[in-house]
Amino acid sequence: MKEIRYYRLPVPLIEEQKVNQLTRALYFTEIGEIEVVRGNIWNPGKKLENNMLAFCIKGNGIVMISDEQIPVSGDQFFVIPKGDEFKFYSVIDTNSRFLVVHFDGENANMHGKEFSVVRNLIPSINNLVANREMLFDEIFNNLSKGFHDDNLAYTNFCFGHLFATFVYANKTSDDFADESNPVIRHSIDYMNKNLHLKLFLNQIADEAGYSSTYFTTLFKKETGYSPLSYFSHLKILKATEFLDHTKHKIKEISFLLGYADPYYFTKDFTKRMGLSPRQYRNRVGR
Repeated sequence: MKEIRYYRLPVPLIEEQKVNQLTRALYFTEIGEIEVVRGNIWNPGKKLENNMLAFCIKGNGIVMISDEQIPVSGDQFFVIPKGDEFKFYSVIDTNSRFLVVHFDGENANMHGKEFSVVRNLIPSINNLVANREMLFDEIFNNLSKGFHDDNLAYTNFCFGHLFATFVYANKTSDDFADESNPVIRHSIDYMNKNLHLKLFLNQIADEAGYSSTYFTTLFKKETGYSPLSYFSHLKILKATEFLDHTKHKIKEISFLLGYADPYYFTKDFTKRMGLSPRQYRNRVGR
């Protein structure tokens, strides 16, 4: 196994990530790009100390997990929970390349169900949300600048986004558009076009052509959320864009997103993001 580019956090910094309010829920300990030469075996030879995400970007071979042999090729991934072992056998005619992250945290094991699923290799989704190689590059480029506190906080936020594109691959936009009910797709599109308004349930249901009760049942079955909760989630995602890429004041952002009172915007944002809008904007020393 050859390391193309690789970063291992020093143990003292990992210990800091464990207690840091911004990173303790989910943080990485190692991240890199590796190559397994054709006909060779990638074998750590021991149980993993942390969870490991491996994303195959080139080549193919066989990964052995818990005595099960599973084919793996480009644009596929697997997650090995900490305490488990694995081996990867590269094919004899081409080198295989992986982007790899070792990670842990208070919330790292909450996706146990997803871990058991991704062991069977789920293809990645090629859309803007899941542009995983770009996110890996963003982390690599920033780590090359050093391991100072703000940089580690920022790269861990990037990793959280990156990790979500794998665990929730079937919820990203292109895949959702292919598989979901067209009525629900239309409703979500309607919500996205009206983030500046305070929509009521009956308005969204009327747009879909159903009663509020039936529409809520249909929407929740398809997405796992009530319509208004989903709409609020879309608003908060848009708020993060404003906070990251504009100089709008928090009060202005709340009005742009249809909140009559900035207090309720801040309360909703904090509930969903775990940080207040101000904390979110200042998280990397902006």
